[in-house]
Parts: sequence; C-alpha cells; structure tokens
Amino acid sequence: MAFVELSGTSLAYRTRDGEVLALDAADMAVEKGEFTAVVGPSGCGKSTLMKLVTGLRPPTAGTVSVAGERVRGPLKIAGMAFQNATLLPWRTVRDNVLLPLEIVKPHRSRIRSHRREYEERADAILETVGLAGFGDRFPWELSGGMQQRVSLCRALVHEPELLMLDEPFAALDAFTREELWCVLRDLWQEQHFTCILVTHDLREAVFLADTIHVMSARPGRILHRHVIDIPRPRDLEILYDRASVDIIHTLRHQIAGVRQQ
Repeated sequence: MAFVELSGTSLAYRTRDGEVLALDAADMAVEKGEFTAVVGPSGCGKSTLMKLVTGLRPPTAGTVSVAGERVRGPLKIAGMAFQNATLLPWRTVRDNVLLPLEIVKPHRSRIRSHRREYEERADAILETVGLAGFGDRFPWELSGGMQQRVSLCRALVHEPELLMLDEPFAALDAFTREELWCVLRDLWQEQHFTCILVTHDLREAVFLADTIHVMSARPGRILHRHVIDIPRPRDLEILYDRASVDIIHTLRHQIAGVRQQ
C-alpha cells in the first residue's frame, strides 16, 4: 500500500441549493518520501483533496489512507502551509514556529519544562531557511517571502512524516518564489518527508516534484499522472532545458483541454 492513498474518493459539499460534488471517485497513490504535485484548473478540487488527506474533511464516498491507516480525523503526522502565512502577529517569529509543539503530543506536555531546548530547536530550523537571528522579530517586521519561510518552519518543526502545501508561494514575486523553491527542495532532500504540493504554477511543479497529478474540472478527478524523470539535485537552470519545457507544455495542454469541457 502507498503511503498516501485515495481510492474512489468523493466529497460533496452541502449548500442552500443542494449538494455540490467537489471531488468525484478520485484515485491517487503517493509513496513514502515522494514529492508529488497536484495541478488543474481553478475550482477543480485541489484544495478539497488536501482537506481529505489531512482529515479535515471526511469523504462522502471511497477511502483515504495514510501510513497504512484509514484517515478518520485530523492527522497528527502532517504539517501544513498555505498561500497566506497566517502567522500570529502578537507572537514572535520563534513563538510562531513553536506553536504546533504546544498542540501535538508528546511535545505539549513538556514544552514548558524544556522551553530552552525547544527554542533552540526553533532557532535551528529558522537557520536552515536563512532566518538566523530573526527569532525575536514579529511577523509584521518581515517581508512576505520571509513570512513564508517562517510558515514552512512552523509546518516542519515537529518533524512530520507528511507535508501538505496549498499554493504556499502564489502570492510572492517571481524571484522570491524561485528562491523559496530552492529552500523547499533543500529541506525535502535533508528531511525525506513525503510532500503533496497543490499549485497552479507548472514550472514550480516540474522543478520540485517526482510526480505530477493533473485534475479535471469540477467535479475533480485525477486524469493524468506524470513521472518527472529529471535527475536530482536540480537547479533552476533545468527549467530551460528541452525536457522540462516539453513537460510544462504537455501539462498546459492537458489543463487547457479540461477547462474547455
């Protein structure tokens, strides 16, 4: 069994006008340690898929399994980061990073008595993303790119087996976005977590992912799975190579096709 597996998974939202089918009999498998990306037209159910995998929503049909267990509630082994960094403005950068450790076991029962140990842990992960010395700053003192680095640190500080990313770099300028692709690449290569990235950016998907899943228009289904057979480690120059350009064109053609259906 794959580390993350969706089998015939559907989700319908109830509205005042009835039900809206967001995801329809989706099948997807992600191996342990794999970096996969999910792309598709707006409103196709990419974010819905993320909610199902993390247990924030139960499916209305089919199953979702992670690490060999059926998902029946919020996952403790998952870290999450979103398009908006959603940092708490009254907490320092370090305290924002430490927030998950105040919630998840076994850390929440010992973080007060071992505060310095945990602060050192937060400072260490901040250093890995180029934010050494910023622990005592507040979010409003940071640029958007720096805030997203903090968001990544917060998602990874409890060393999750699964990292779920919902368009984490979409609001950033092109240069900052590419810089953070490299930060994420390095974190994944060092920590070997399984990662599912939801993105509209096809270059981002090709640069980061081992596999890319293409979704249909709503109701969402997985239509195509591409293996990105580009050697690692990768640098940004590979995006100008013929192999990368061909994959991006194929993805764009497939998404344009489903938008017209």
